[in-house]
Amino acid sequence: MNTVINLQRYPLDRVGSEEWTALVDKARDELARNGMFSLEGFIQDEHVGLAARQIQPTMDAESHTHKRSHNIYFKPEIPELPADHPALKKVETVSHTLCGDQLASTVVTEVYEYPPLVAFLSAVMEKPALYVMADPLARVNVMSYREGETLNWHFDRSEFTTTLMLQAPEAGGEFEYRTDLRTADDPNYDGVADLLRGNDPKVQKLRLSAGTLNVFRGKNTAHRVTPVQGQRERMVAVFSYYEKPGVIFSAEEQIGFYGRAAQPNTENTAA
Repeated sequence: MNTVINLQRYPLDRVGSEEWTALVDKARDELARNGMFSLEGFIQDEHVGLAARQIQPTMDAESHTHKRSHNIYFKPEIPELPADHPALKKVETVSHTLCGDQLASTVVTEVYEYPPLVAFLSAVMEKPALYVMADPLARVNVMSYREGETLNWHFDRSEFTTTLMLQAPEAGGEFEYRTDLRTADDPNYDGVADLLRGNDPKVQKLRLSAGTLNVFRGKNTAHRVTPVQGQRERMVAVFSYYEKPGVIFSAEEQIGFYGRAAQPNTENTAA
């Protein structure tokens, strides 16, 4: 893995060392201040290019196209809001997805399963342990966005999201986010409505380069990917980790996200 991940810059393989501890502390600090941290150049240039080339033919031929109209909550209704409340404004998302069982022999899966990466994320998130997912479809995905396509405004269900940018588009495809738009105690529906109207001055924008690992707290921070421009698609891997081993989506969830259901691979329940 030392030829794939830049372990000189990001010493994940030296757990407990001074350099490793400094990296963990820096990531924690950025996560606390900004709701995210990024490790630019996490994957060596030649290998991130290889990863994209490995995946492109399968993406072209076998990806699941996910096109849906949704609100920011990905829920049909919010009981305390009227159906016409501006916080429930519908937006459209279009993406193309490869699932874990389509990525088994790729650089992406090798990075996802790399035990020092899982241990590093556990330390940054201050968890006793994290585990790779058992779900053969959801454990690691690669999402592609082509010209005009976007991942629209939403909140995440999970506490944090880990992504690896494989290929940046020619233009557009920027990551926009509004840190702490809501809290566990305050849904801030008026603030959500302002965001969807384009009236929130606290929205920030981030353009990620190929090879960057990004860890993001998206449960209370609204975020989206702006429409891609140009012929080069935006391609990003999404890694799913949990605090317990053996996590599997229901068949209904698998079908909803990926258009199909699959049996779990019980050999991959922990890092």
